[in-house]
Amino acid sequence: MTKTLLALGAAAVALTATPALADRGHHNGWNHHSRACAKWRHGQCVRWSKAARRAMWNQGYHFGRNYSYTSYRALPRTYVRRYDLSPRYRYVYRDNYIYQVDPTTYAVTRVIDALTR
Repeated sequence: MTKTLLALGAAAVALTATPALADRGHHNGWNHHSRACAKWRHGQCVRWSKAARRAMWNQGYHFGRNYSYTSYRALPRTYVRRYDLSPRYRYVYRDNYIYQVDPTTYAVTRVIDALTR
């Protein structure tokens, strides 16, 4: 009886020890988008990243007075020149989006996708 229970326990462990994380639904490092990409931009495949990327906040969103804004000096100089950014505004720089915020109303006046423009 004891040997039968041990055998059944070992069989149960052997059957459940299959590589369950190897299927496509789990995020364990296996990426089904990793096949060759025709167009790369800033280290990301454009074909896959365009559909997945979206701005977190839209124009008109109010950040408020106490939000921790990104300093104008901390913004990448290439973006400052390319998008004609001014120190008169406040900025939020997150996930390669630049949100220009009016310093009087604290509302987003401009959303810049720094990867695609």
